[in-house]
Amino acid sequence: MDVQQPLPLLGGLSAEQFMRRHWHKKPLLVRQAIAGFKPPVSRSALLQLAGSEDAESRLIQHKDGRWLLRHGPLPRRAIPPLSIREWTVLVQGVDLHDDATHALMQQFAFVPQARLDDLMISYASDGGGVGPHFDSYDVFLLQAQGRRRWRIGRQKNLELVDGLPLKILANFEPEEEYVLEPGDLLYLPPRWAHDGVAEGECMTYSIGFRSPSRAGLAHEVLLRMADAAADEEGGPIYRDPQQPAVATPGAIPQELQAFARQAVERALAQPQALECALGEALTEPKSNVWFEPGAGAGLLESVALDRRTRMMYDARHIFINGESYRAAGRDAALMRRLADARALTPAELARASDEALELLSTWCDAGWAHAGPGPTEAEGFVHG
Repeated sequence: MDVQQPLPLLGGLSAEQFMRRHWHKKPLLVRQAIAGFKPPVSRSALLQLAGSEDAESRLIQHKDGRWLLRHGPLPRRAIPPLSIREWTVLVQGVDLHDDATHALMQQFAFVPQARLDDLMISYASDGGGVGPHFDSYDVFLLQAQGRRRWRIGRQKNLELVDGLPLKILANFEPEEEYVLEPGDLLYLPPRWAHDGVAEGECMTYSIGFRSPSRAGLAHEVLLRMADAAADEEGGPIYRDPQQPAVATPGAIPQELQAFARQAVERALAQPQALECALGEALTEPKSNVWFEPGAGAGLLESVALDRRTRMMYDARHIFINGESYRAAGRDAALMRRLADARALTPAELARASDEALELLSTWCDAGWAHAGPGPTEAEGFVHG
């Protein structure tokens, strides 16, 4: 993507201008960000997905002054008719189930894939919404069908209403109000309070981003580093030939504490250990994601990543679906291209080494990528 190119999606701003002026700073409203937008997922297809075990879904109702929440799967009989007001069905991760929705998300690829999370679809009857709230992450709200009225504000008082199944602000103070129609887009930075209410039948797409907490990220990375350390063979074991007899057996020996500290320090000191663990954690598929094994790629002519595949890279590694590979030279450039563009053309694939082609074939066999027939020639990958 040319980050200097003005984009209709961003109201004529380039990606570089948007990130500098708005990202994490202030909202942006774009009328007809996608002119003539037609939702790729129909109402019936969305409700069918809401009833599936493979998707995360919720039904939210505002009924007789009370908020009601039901987690999916949601059978059709559980979803009220449109004649009943103030209900909403939310389906997370629709991009994992629909190619056109996944392609729509790629229009936001000016933000690193490590930050991009998923696309949620909200389908509501008249008056439907989830109440005034705030998110800890950035979000793009794309109106897909019907109209939704948004009230937004820089909320200072983040106190929530007690005793509700939803996180609803107790004292919402809106500053601006917009009605979005199909194709309109509203960007909100983290912690901007917002309340969206459907005006008639309404469908809204929410493109959300991952904002891991420091503690959560440390947990994920350290777990992977601990697993790698546990796989080490032939390492020293704790020995204490000079251990004297003790009168206080409950006390932990200082020598054992020092041994443990050295073990942790050694794990952290391993070259690229942290970088590997981070890349693997960031590309680990979500718990509800599964892949269908391929039928055998045969000769490769072109390759495209499956919509469920997460692929990233750093200066020395390629990461895909929780696995890491060291990569160098022309093959590394080729795999970075695949991670960025999510596909390789026949001309690009013709420059791949035999090792790279074998690895791509393995990914196709696993269902991580899909291919047609193919090419030739030289360089290298090492798993791990």
